[in-house]
Amino acid sequence: MEIQDILHIIKKRIVLISSITVMSVIISALISFYLITPEYKSTCSIVVTKHMEKDGEKLQYNDIMMYQKLVKTYAEIAKSRKVAENTIISMGLNIKPEELQRMLTTNIAPDTEVMYISIQHKDKKFATNVVNKLSEEFIKRANELLPGGNIQIIDYAKVPKSPVKPKKVLNMAIAFVLGLMTSLGLTFLLEYLDTTIKTADEIDSYLDIPVIGLIAKVGE
Repeated sequence: MEIQDILHIIKKRIVLISSITVMSVIISALISFYLITPEYKSTCSIVVTKHMEKDGEKLQYNDIMMYQKLVKTYAEIAKSRKVAENTIISMGLNIKPEELQRMLTTNIAPDTEVMYISIQHKDKKFATNVVNKLSEEFIKRANELLPGGNIQIIDYAKVPKSPVKPKKVLNMAIAFVLGLMTSLGLTFLLEYLDTTIKTADEIDSYLDIPVIGLIAKVGE
């Protein structure tokens, strides 16, 4: 099959291709805008360094490298059940520690002692209040377990303006691609199943016999 044949098949079923593709995008848009509940992520940034015993004492290179490695341990402490429990008790929340842990994510800035604690929830004010309190409870717990560190909040979380889910544009773009691929697949499947002969070239191609004449279609 040559490129001209492929283009001819697509042109012949362009209405089908367009309809399926457009409907896929419309359905994705309706689901993204009206059916999926938006979720917001609120993030608090924290730095972990060595506790300075003397005024004016400077951090050594080895200290920096050590705490860059230790920050992974601190991230695990932040995700612990104990920190979740303390946060729930402190705020009087009516949720289980496991539920709070599922909302929580931590990230570490590469080659730094900076970590980020995030809470994702459908209520953006709830997410902000919880992540700020959880960060404070994390610092208390971390100081109990690793008293040599100096943990400070760089920036408290602010109420996010826009949701992180659903990703509406991305969902619609994926729907467009899937709709287009599905419609093209269906188009070529229908063409493959269609065994009727419609042109003189098809007679010559399929039956290998010469065409000696054509009968024109005459309207009634």
